[in-house]
Amino acid sequence: MININLYHIKRRFSRQRIDNVAEEATRRLESLGLHIAPGSSVAIATGSRGVAGAAEIVRATVDFLESKGARPFIIPAMGSHGGGTPEGQEEILASYGITAGLMGAEVRSSLEVVEITAPHLENKVFMDKLAWESDGVILVNRIKPHTDFRGRWESGLVKMAVIGLGKHRLAQEVHSYGIHGLRDLIMPTARKIFETGRVLAGIGVVENAHDEPMVIEAIPANDIIDREPALLKVARENMPALPLDTIDVLVVDTMGKDISGVGIDTNIIGRMYIRGEEEPDRPAISSIIVSDLTPASHGNAIGMGLADIITRRMADKIDSAATYANSITSSFLDRAKMPLVAETDLNALSIGLRSAGCRAIDSAKVIRIRSTLALEHLLVSQAVLDEINAADDVELLSGPLPALSNDGNFVEFPT
Repeated sequence: MININLYHIKRRFSRQRIDNVAEEATRRLESLGLHIAPGSSVAIATGSRGVAGAAEIVRATVDFLESKGARPFIIPAMGSHGGGTPEGQEEILASYGITAGLMGAEVRSSLEVVEITAPHLENKVFMDKLAWESDGVILVNRIKPHTDFRGRWESGLVKMAVIGLGKHRLAQEVHSYGIHGLRDLIMPTARKIFETGRVLAGIGVVENAHDEPMVIEAIPANDIIDREPALLKVARENMPALPLDTIDVLVVDTMGKDISGVGIDTNIIGRMYIRGEEEPDRPAISSIIVSDLTPASHGNAIGMGLADIITRRMADKIDSAATYANSITSSFLDRAKMPLVAETDLNALSIGLRSAGCRAIDSAKVIRIRSTLALEHLLVSQAVLDEINAADDVELLSGPLPALSNDGNFVEFPT
């Protein structure tokens, strides 16, 4: 049996974080000085990303609005995710602990939209009808580098105002323009949406390298476009990274929509796979294996095409309808292509090493991670350890450990 020894290492990233998320969100909301009329109906829009502290922030927002005499309710703001159905989107929110019972406010999920007249834009503009008919909307989203493109506004409140509040209809409209739609049309479309006065504010979350909230900021709607680029810069500076720029085999234990919009964070793996978009310079990874799909993905395996090999374990969990709905909306079809399916972990590792051209197994540069959101603890081969062991941010915890157990499965990831 082909096997390779791995070492458990810990990498040290900045641990700046907010310990009391609800308290900070409430403080930030209070500082806005929003005029909330008693009895007003306010929609809290949150999305399909696994935002750290999302449930606490939404609950704090519900409590804040109720303290002002408002009648808050919660809406999914997630484009075509959840299979592009109201029920699927409500189910995604529930998987994050955002339910009527836990939040103390009704969850209303609909794909019905109204069209906003915007003759000066090249694209049509739509907004969730529930949001449009409310007395105001508060957005809740993470701000971070996008997985599809680079620009002043990437993944955050600006994008949520368009792709999220616009539901499946506006997501399809913007994505029909390809990268031009994402990079160039989202900001002016968001500006038009903010000009309607329907959006009151946004709560932006920036996470540290440990997937913990390090910045929570409440921003008036009219300031979101100007403020978000600075928060994006903070997010980019605090993103984790793999320890090497050249890797033979990367094993990713789990991918999914709660980890990244495209399942695997392209900023981490150095692959975009969008026709016409330049590929990142680093890291250069010869072979990527993905072992499993997160339960919170609900079968949506968009991004699996970024991998070279997946296991049968993962393949059996894929919901093609949900995956294809998301992929067709995005228009980036390569990312939904089925990789080679390996029947076992042993088979996957063997194929990965062979396709990377690793004839001498002992010199192969192999790294195993839990997900692209969890890069503090890694399992690395001797060749990787030899290159990074002297770094100040690396601590060797244990090893050597066999990559595979006697039954041919990857060993349990050390805690």
